[in-house]
Amino acid sequence: MNKHLQILAAIALLVAGCKSSTDQETVSENVPSQVNWLDEFPGSLPHLYTDLDSNVYLSWVIESDDTARLVYDQIGTDMNPKPITSGTDWFVNWADYPMISTLHGQNFLAHYLQKSSEGTYSYDIKVTVSNDSGNAWNAPFVLHDDGKEAEHGFVSVTPYMDNFLVVWLDGRNTVMEESHDGHGQGGAMTLRAAILNTNGEKLNEWELDNSVCDCCQTSVAITSSGPAVVYRNRSEDEIRDMYVVRFVDNEWTEPVAVHHDNWNIAGCPVNGPRISAYGNQAVVAWFTAPDEPRVNVVFTKDGGETFSNPVRLDKGSAIGRVDAVMLDDEKAFVTWMEGENIEGALVSASGEVLKRTVIASSSTARSSGFPQITSDGDDIFVAFTDTSSGRVKLGVVKI
Repeated sequence: MNKHLQILAAIALLVAGCKSSTDQETVSENVPSQVNWLDEFPGSLPHLYTDLDSNVYLSWVIESDDTARLVYDQIGTDMNPKPITSGTDWFVNWADYPMISTLHGQNFLAHYLQKSSEGTYSYDIKVTVSNDSGNAWNAPFVLHDDGKEAEHGFVSVTPYMDNFLVVWLDGRNTVMEESHDGHGQGGAMTLRAAILNTNGEKLNEWELDNSVCDCCQTSVAITSSGPAVVYRNRSEDEIRDMYVVRFVDNEWTEPVAVHHDNWNIAGCPVNGPRISAYGNQAVVAWFTAPDEPRVNVVFTKDGGETFSNPVRLDKGSAIGRVDAVMLDDEKAFVTWMEGENIEGALVSASGEVLKRTVIASSSTARSSGFPQITSDGDDIFVAFTDTSSGRVKLGVVKI
């Protein structure tokens, strides 16, 4: 992780080196925004989530002095931040943001990161649940039980079979017993998953992959065939491509590549994939740079068992930070950062780009975070951190 800033700087230089005058023109701030902006709130690290009843929720973090507060609200109401939890010892990270999930608006689960020692990259995943529609939350607890002062994070969570499926990156093998900085002194980062009931009790836990990229987001979707988890793998030769594991017949499949980009990179690019499903049709979008930075998208018709050939979406200046939502069984909407712009594309399941749009002008700074999208079946919602105002902006994309 001490190489993260060097890797990000190298990617930024690569992006800059790929720009032509045409590329710069296509990401011009003069392109009209195709968004109906609904509201904005002080804070950062937004996360958008649609529940099984098509209700949309926004969570975000408000920092004041030395205290961080995780808040949320349901979109469509007179929105005011509702408290979940707060603390003075959180690990607040631009790429590893808290999330919420809910079963029918009654049972909620939220997570955040809390420092576990004075080590820079030593932190735990803390989870809290609510069983009264998000009004009162229980005492937070540590998700993992390894007891190591190491990195744990990049959580994905979704309802599954009246419980919650939680996926995360687990650094228990990266530290030796004598290491106290919580950072990369032993083995590889691992990918783990667990089933938690609505009271937060762990019903089962698995290791899904014993060597993955250290700091790229995970993503999970429930297909008709079962859960599918996508993530950035890490080979012994430092190839870091997108992989998928699926939960089939109460067992996890072996990891397989979504596509072999063959991106050889010596450190983490801090750019994870996104998966979204509609029945057994699903979309996966991701950033890669084996030769030049690009954003790819693929589709699956069988719940992640096989994938189509990738279609490139970017215009030549991509920095990643992708998100994706399957709108129906025929099309998906994908977003990414193209230079300082948040761009979007409506893509058919056959791989045809149906429409492009520039959503907003943002910033390449880490503080701008990862733009978020979701859909309630009718509208596509977007949220991002406006670094110029220090506020989270919420809107509806017009396509």
